[in-house]
Amino acid sequence: MATYDNEQQEQLEQFKHFWKQYGNLITWVLVLVLGAYAAWTGYQYWQQKRGQAAAGLYEEMDRAVTGGNADKAAQAFADLKKDYAGTTFAAQGALLAAKVALDQQKTDEAKAALQWAVDEGKNPDLVAIARLRLSGVQMDAKAYDEALQTLSVAVPAEFAPLADDRRGDILSAQGKKDEAVKAYRAAWDTMPPEVEYRRFIEGKLTALGQAPVPAAAQTSSAAASSAP
Repeated sequence: MATYDNEQQEQLEQFKHFWKQYGNLITWVLVLVLGAYAAWTGYQYWQQKRGQAAAGLYEEMDRAVTGGNADKAAQAFADLKKDYAGTTFAAQGALLAAKVALDQQKTDEAKAALQWAVDEGKNPDLVAIARLRLSGVQMDAKAYDEALQTLSVAVPAEFAPLADDRRGDILSAQGKKDEAVKAYRAAWDTMPPEVEYRRFIEGKLTALGQAPVPAAAQTSSAAASSAP
Protein backbone atom coordinates (compact mmCIF):
# COMPACT_ATOMS: atom_id res chain seq x y z
CA MET A 1 0.00 0.00 0.00
CA ALA A 2 2.87 2.34 0.85
CA THR A 3 4.47 1.48 -2.47
CA TYR A 4 1.26 2.45 -4.22
CA ASP A 5 1.12 5.75 -2.33
CA ASN A 6 4.72 6.47 -3.21
CA GLU A 7 4.02 5.83 -6.89
CA GLN A 8 1.03 8.17 -6.76
CA GLN A 9 3.10 10.81 -5.02
CA GLU A 10 5.84 10.47 -7.62
CA GLN A 11 3.34 10.80 -10.48
CA LEU A 12 1.81 13.83 -8.78
CA GLU A 13 5.23 15.45 -8.42
CA GLN A 14 5.97 14.73 -12.10
CA PHE A 15 2.67 16.28 -13.14
CA LYS A 16 3.33 19.36 -11.00
CA HIS A 17 6.76 19.72 -12.58
CA PHE A 18 5.30 19.32 -16.06
CA TRP A 19 2.50 21.80 -15.42
CA LYS A 20 4.93 24.30 -13.90
CA GLN A 21 7.04 24.10 -17.04
CA TYR A 22 4.31 23.91 -19.74
CA GLY A 23 1.05 24.81 -18.00
CA ASN A 24 1.11 28.47 -19.00
CA LEU A 25 1.73 27.59 -22.66
CA ILE A 26 -1.05 24.99 -22.66
CA THR A 27 -3.44 27.47 -21.08
CA TRP A 28 -2.72 30.09 -23.75
CA VAL A 29 -3.10 27.55 -26.54
CA LEU A 30 -6.48 26.51 -25.15
CA VAL A 31 -7.52 30.13 -24.81
CA LEU A 32 -6.55 30.81 -28.43
CA VAL A 33 -8.28 27.69 -29.74
CA LEU A 34 -11.47 28.25 -27.76
CA GLY A 35 -11.37 31.95 -28.56
CA ALA A 36 -11.01 31.24 -32.27
CA TYR A 37 -13.90 28.80 -32.14
CA ALA A 38 -16.06 31.28 -30.28
CA ALA A 39 -15.12 34.02 -32.74
CA TRP A 40 -15.94 31.80 -35.73
CA THR A 41 -19.27 30.79 -34.20
CA GLY A 42 -20.04 34.41 -33.47
CA TYR A 43 -19.02 35.42 -36.99
CA GLN A 44 -21.30 32.78 -38.51
CA TYR A 45 -24.18 34.01 -36.37
CA TRP A 46 -23.40 37.63 -37.27
CA GLN A 47 -23.28 36.77 -40.96
CA GLN A 48 -26.60 34.99 -40.74
CA LYS A 49 -28.25 37.91 -38.96
CA ARG A 50 -26.63 40.33 -41.40
CA GLY A 51 -27.93 38.36 -44.36
CA GLN A 52 -31.44 38.30 -42.92
CA ALA A 53 -31.39 42.05 -42.36
CA ALA A 54 -30.09 42.67 -45.89
CA ALA A 55 -32.80 40.41 -47.32
CA GLY A 56 -35.42 42.38 -45.44
CA LEU A 57 -34.13 45.66 -46.83
CA TYR A 58 -34.06 44.30 -50.36
CA GLU A 59 -37.65 43.09 -50.04
CA GLU A 60 -38.59 46.53 -48.77
CA MET A 61 -36.88 48.09 -51.77
CA ASP A 62 -38.60 45.71 -54.17
CA ARG A 63 -42.02 46.50 -52.68
CA ALA A 64 -41.29 50.22 -52.91
CA VAL A 65 -40.35 49.89 -56.59
CA THR A 66 -43.47 47.86 -57.31
CA GLY A 67 -45.57 50.42 -55.49
CA GLY A 68 -43.97 53.32 -57.34
CA ASN A 69 -42.42 54.81 -54.21
CA ALA A 70 -39.09 55.96 -55.66
CA ASP A 71 -37.98 57.82 -52.52
CA LYS A 72 -38.49 54.81 -50.27
CA ALA A 73 -36.72 52.56 -52.78
CA ALA A 74 -33.78 54.97 -52.94
CA GLN A 75 -33.54 55.05 -49.13
CA ALA A 76 -33.59 51.25 -48.92
CA PHE A 77 -30.81 51.02 -51.49
CA ALA A 78 -28.79 53.66 -49.63
CA ASP A 79 -29.14 51.60 -46.44
CA LEU A 80 -28.07 48.44 -48.27
CA LYS A 81 -24.94 50.17 -49.53
CA LYS A 82 -24.17 51.71 -46.16
CA ASP A 83 -24.75 48.75 -43.87
CA TYR A 84 -24.61 45.63 -46.05
CA ALA A 85 -22.10 46.30 -48.82
CA GLY A 86 -20.69 43.04 -50.12
CA THR A 87 -23.87 41.06 -49.61
CA THR A 88 -25.72 39.48 -52.51
CA PHE A 89 -28.81 41.50 -51.66
CA ALA A 90 -26.88 44.77 -51.91
CA ALA A 91 -25.69 43.83 -55.41
CA GLN A 92 -29.21 42.84 -56.40
CA GLY A 93 -30.40 46.13 -55.01
CA ALA A 94 -27.91 47.97 -57.21
CA LEU A 95 -29.23 46.19 -60.31
CA LEU A 96 -32.79 47.04 -59.33
CA ALA A 97 -31.88 50.66 -58.61
CA ALA A 98 -30.23 50.94 -62.02
CA LYS A 99 -33.33 49.56 -63.74
CA VAL A 100 -35.57 52.04 -61.97
CA ALA A 101 -33.23 54.90 -62.86
CA LEU A 102 -33.16 53.90 -66.52
CA ASP A 103 -36.95 53.65 -66.59
CA GLN A 104 -36.99 57.25 -65.33
CA GLN A 105 -34.29 58.22 -67.86
CA LYS A 106 -31.85 59.04 -65.06
CA THR A 107 -28.79 57.70 -66.83
CA ASP A 108 -26.21 59.06 -64.41
CA GLU A 109 -27.95 57.43 -61.44
CA ALA A 110 -28.15 54.13 -63.32
CA LYS A 111 -24.45 54.26 -64.14
CA ALA A 112 -23.57 55.06 -60.54
CA ALA A 113 -25.60 52.12 -59.21
CA LEU A 114 -24.10 49.70 -61.72
CA GLN A 115 -20.57 50.98 -61.11
CA TRP A 116 -21.10 50.44 -57.40
CA ALA A 117 -22.16 46.85 -58.06
CA VAL A 118 -19.06 46.31 -60.21
CA ASP A 119 -16.73 47.81 -57.59
CA GLU A 120 -18.30 46.45 -54.42
CA GLY A 121 -20.00 43.23 -55.50
CA LYS A 122 -18.67 39.90 -54.23
CA ASN A 123 -20.86 37.56 -56.28
CA PRO A 124 -19.04 37.00 -59.62
CA ASP A 125 -22.28 36.37 -61.54
CA LEU A 126 -23.96 39.55 -60.32
CA VAL A 127 -20.80 41.55 -60.99
CA ALA A 128 -20.76 40.17 -64.55
CA ILE A 129 -24.40 41.17 -65.06
CA ALA A 130 -23.61 44.64 -63.73
CA ARG A 131 -20.67 44.93 -66.13
CA LEU A 132 -22.82 43.95 -69.10
CA ARG A 133 -25.56 46.41 -68.18
CA LEU A 134 -23.11 49.21 -67.42
CA SER A 135 -21.35 48.73 -70.76
CA GLY A 136 -24.74 48.92 -72.46
CA VAL A 137 -25.56 52.21 -70.75
CA GLN A 138 -22.15 53.58 -71.66
CA MET A 139 -22.55 52.45 -75.26
CA ASP A 140 -25.95 54.16 -75.52
CA ALA A 141 -24.26 57.32 -74.26
CA LYS A 142 -21.61 56.87 -76.99
CA ALA A 143 -18.92 56.47 -74.33
CA TYR A 144 -17.42 53.64 -76.35
CA ASP A 145 -13.97 53.59 -74.81
CA GLU A 146 -15.47 53.49 -71.31
CA ALA A 147 -17.76 50.65 -72.36
CA LEU A 148 -14.84 48.63 -73.72
CA GLN A 149 -12.89 49.31 -70.54
CA THR A 150 -15.82 48.02 -68.48
CA LEU A 151 -15.70 44.79 -70.48
CA SER A 152 -11.92 44.44 -70.28
CA VAL A 153 -12.09 42.40 -67.07
CA ALA A 154 -12.68 38.66 -67.36
CA VAL A 155 -16.15 37.39 -66.46
CA PRO A 156 -17.32 33.87 -65.54
CA ALA A 157 -17.30 31.50 -68.52
CA GLU A 158 -21.09 31.42 -68.89
CA PHE A 159 -21.14 35.19 -69.39
CA ALA A 160 -18.19 35.34 -71.79
CA PRO A 161 -20.29 34.96 -74.99
CA LEU A 162 -22.54 37.83 -73.91
CA ALA A 163 -19.51 39.99 -73.13
CA ASP A 164 -18.06 39.25 -76.58
CA ASP A 165 -21.41 40.04 -78.18
CA ARG A 166 -21.62 43.38 -76.36
CA ARG A 167 -18.02 44.09 -77.32
CA GLY A 168 -18.99 43.44 -80.94
CA ASP A 169 -21.87 45.92 -80.65
CA ILE A 170 -19.55 48.61 -79.33
CA LEU A 171 -16.90 48.02 -81.98
CA SER A 172 -19.55 47.99 -84.70
CA ALA A 173 -20.87 51.33 -83.42
CA GLN A 174 -17.32 52.66 -83.70
CA GLY A 175 -17.15 51.52 -87.31
CA LYS A 176 -14.49 48.89 -86.55
CA LYS A 177 -15.98 46.16 -88.71
CA ASP A 178 -13.14 43.61 -88.61
CA GLU A 179 -12.81 43.81 -84.84
CA ALA A 180 -16.58 43.61 -84.44
CA VAL A 181 -16.73 40.49 -86.59
CA LYS A 182 -14.00 38.89 -84.50
CA ALA A 183 -15.91 39.62 -81.27
CA TYR A 184 -19.23 38.39 -82.68
CA ARG A 185 -17.57 35.26 -83.99
CA ALA A 186 -16.08 34.54 -80.56
CA ALA A 187 -19.54 34.96 -79.03
CA TRP A 188 -21.17 32.70 -81.64
CA ASP A 189 -18.50 30.01 -81.30
CA THR A 190 -18.74 29.79 -77.50
CA MET A 191 -22.49 30.17 -77.04
CA PRO A 192 -24.29 26.79 -76.86
CA PRO A 193 -26.24 26.08 -80.10
CA GLU A 194 -29.48 25.53 -78.19
CA VAL A 195 -29.47 29.09 -76.83
CA GLU A 196 -31.93 31.11 -78.91
CA TYR A 197 -29.88 34.31 -78.64
CA ARG A 198 -27.21 32.71 -80.79
CA ARG A 199 -29.42 33.41 -83.81
CA PHE A 200 -29.24 37.14 -83.11
CA ILE A 201 -25.45 36.96 -83.12
CA GLU A 202 -25.60 35.03 -86.37
CA GLY A 203 -27.79 37.79 -87.80
CA LYS A 204 -25.22 40.43 -86.81
CA LEU A 205 -22.44 38.48 -88.52
CA THR A 206 -24.57 38.01 -91.61
CA ALA A 207 -25.32 41.74 -91.72
CA LEU A 208 -21.56 42.37 -91.71
CA GLY A 209 -21.09 39.95 -94.60
CA GLN A 210 -19.57 37.22 -92.44
CA ALA A 211 -22.32 34.64 -91.98
CA PRO A 212 -20.91 31.95 -89.68
CA VAL A 213 -20.39 28.44 -90.97
CA PRO A 214 -20.70 25.63 -88.43
CA ALA A 215 -17.49 23.71 -87.78
CA ALA A 216 -19.04 20.49 -89.14
CA ALA A 217 -19.88 22.20 -92.41
CA GLN A 218 -16.36 23.60 -92.64
CA THR A 219 -14.89 20.14 -92.11
CA SER A 220 -17.18 18.64 -94.75
CA SER A 221 -16.29 21.39 -97.22
CA ALA A 222 -12.57 20.94 -96.60
CA ALA A 223 -12.87 17.17 -97.12
CA ALA A 224 -14.77 17.65 -100.35
CA SER A 225 -12.21 20.10 -101.74
CA SER A 226 -9.33 17.78 -100.94
CA ALA A 227 -10.97 14.74 -102.58
CA PRO A 228 -9.39 13.63 -105.91
